[in-house]
Amino acid sequence: MNVLIHDLSKEQFRSLFPKINNEIYIISDTGTIRHCIGCFGCWIKTPGKCVLKDGYDNIGKILSKAEKVTIISGCFYGCYSPFVKNVLDRSISWLLPFFQIRNNETHHKRRYQNKMQFAVHFYGDNTAEERDTAKKLVKANCINFYVEDYKISFSKSVEELSGKVTDI
Repeated sequence: MNVLIHDLSKEQFRSLFPKINNEIYIISDTGTIRHCIGCFGCWIKTPGKCVLKDGYDNIGKILSKAEKVTIISGCFYGCYSPFVKNVLDRSISWLLPFFQIRNNETHHKRRYQNKMQFAVHFYGDNTAEERDTAKKLVKANCINFYVEDYKISFSKSVEELSGKVTDI
């Protein structure tokens, strides 16, 4: 299964994807997502599932079935948009609360054994420093999600993405 996480408006999404494959699981902003409260309920109380029931409580399970995750996000000071960042925060249930050392760094163990590819497409007018920060962020996310195959692109606008987001 392919997963698309995006922060586009409905009009931007329709212009970028006039025809969308129904096999793609799309995570978009419905205005109902709540912020992760750091309760670790997804690890302890309801393993693998967020305790906040807002329609985004199963992101970890969705990612457990993903072969490819595509993210389309505005680049805000070298980070994802607030919505996309929130989705990734809420996906912590994809991991286990236990630690292990990998490459001399402490990381969580994985709950699921699927292998994912990541493609992150940022848009917006960003400085070289912001793009560098975004690249480091995506790389760190990929390490945490055990992703070995990933790519990053930057575009000045959503319209410019149309030629780059062809791999969903």
